[in-house]
Amino acid sequence: MAAQQFDAKIADTTLFAALLAASSKHGSGKPILEDTDRRPLTYKRLILGALVLGAKLTEGTRRSEAVGVLLPNVNAMVVSLFGLNAFGRVAALLNFTAGSRNLVSAVRTGQISKVITSRRFVDQGKLDDVIAAIAAAEIAPGKRVAIVYLEDVAKSIGTLDKIKGVVRSLMPGSVHRGYAMRPEQTALLLFTSGTEGTPKGVALSSRNLVANARQIYQHAGGALSPADVMMNPLPMFHSYGLTAGSLMPLLSGLKVVLYPSPLHYKQIPKLIRETQATVMVATDTFLQGYGRAAEPDDLASVRFVVAGAERVKDATRAMWAKGGTTIAEGYGATECLPVIACNLPNDNRPGTVGRLLPGIEYRLDEVEGITEGGKLVVRGPNVMLGYLHADVPGLVTPPEGGWHDTGDIVVIDAEGFISIRGRAKRFAKIGGEMVSLAAVETLASSIWPEGNHVVISLPDPRKGEQLVLITDRPDADKSELLRRAQAAGFPEI
Repeated sequence: MAAQQFDAKIADTTLFAALLAASSKHGSGKPILEDTDRRPLTYKRLILGALVLGAKLTEGTRRSEAVGVLLPNVNAMVVSLFGLNAFGRVAALLNFTAGSRNLVSAVRTGQISKVITSRRFVDQGKLDDVIAAIAAAEIAPGKRVAIVYLEDVAKSIGTLDKIKGVVRSLMPGSVHRGYAMRPEQTALLLFTSGTEGTPKGVALSSRNLVANARQIYQHAGGALSPADVMMNPLPMFHSYGLTAGSLMPLLSGLKVVLYPSPLHYKQIPKLIRETQATVMVATDTFLQGYGRAAEPDDLASVRFVVAGAERVKDATRAMWAKGGTTIAEGYGATECLPVIACNLPNDNRPGTVGRLLPGIEYRLDEVEGITEGGKLVVRGPNVMLGYLHADVPGLVTPPEGGWHDTGDIVVIDAEGFISIRGRAKRFAKIGGEMVSLAAVETLASSIWPEGNHVVISLPDPRKGEQLVLITDRPDADKSELLRRAQAAGFPEI
């Protein structure tokens, strides 16, 4: 089955060409990107910067080669991304919180010969050991990763480089066509967390990137416009912060305000107030932190927040609703870049993740023991090209038939709203019946909303499996959990 129609032709372009089209549509002089330095870039300056920096960053590399980017949410991160695309290189966005082991695995899996970073960032993030480990990694016998610092690149940009950049910016489309890869070729690499083993690379094309940005904007309808300002504190090495928080607004005429860490609960509300941000992307955990730390009126400009990655608590909705802000919960996966479904401020059903984005087909595969709904499998222009595995570096394994198995058990109602029941791997079979670990966690959160709760399953010789609730609430009581479960109509099991 499919959601509303989507014209895939509008995504048949490269990422840099889509930026040029946005500049033409919304005006090259429009301020479109800003970070904590508070020096906004217009479309014109962003394009010029991408052409100058991209030419330098791609020196010594060949077309379609992967170049790593290890940077936080700053203007230079976006300029580097578009610069690499402009000159036909694959941008591999590296998770600087992943640790040395996972990062070394990522550069080997992606065959990344060069990593771009910043001395200031490395010093502030205390990442010297991480950089040393990457630099020592061999991606092929005798071939190690080159570390390139933006500060050194900036010093190497001379008058001739600047003149070339200005000339190129007068005819950026023609320059780009001389270097560009095809829209369906790999343009970007992201990496899974590695929590279930060695991190996998996720190969994504320009077509994937542009498609999901266009799908999000079309799905939003009148809820978004070029008059909006997007606050994005989510790192771009995650697809949520990349596409929903950065590419969608940049390609749709919305100004983006970047913040380098979502954990700065006091600083982000202040920046929201200063920039008068009207929309933001975040997770439930971060929204709780911002709501508690904010001073009066810090968040008053925010019309709605798109929340993903974890279930939104009722207490979080109520906290933000006091200031007139709606939380619209969405759902996605890195392999889908990431947005699959989302609620909207004027079409919002709490407890669900909204309806599918335009152009996404789906099916529900049966799961043994699950009587309602099924495992969600999706296909669409935003679905990845495929995985890269550590045992076969550089080789992309495409999803069968273009379908991506999300691994999530969902129910879709008659109006198309999707409710997530949990991960297929997060169901326990107790006495022959399937029980959702996520449902028990939600129940615990409704009883003790201020606590953090995780449910795990352990083998049980009598019932097959048993559930164990891990919580930071010392007053958590099993009898209260059982009483609430019965009152809520949970099965006796």
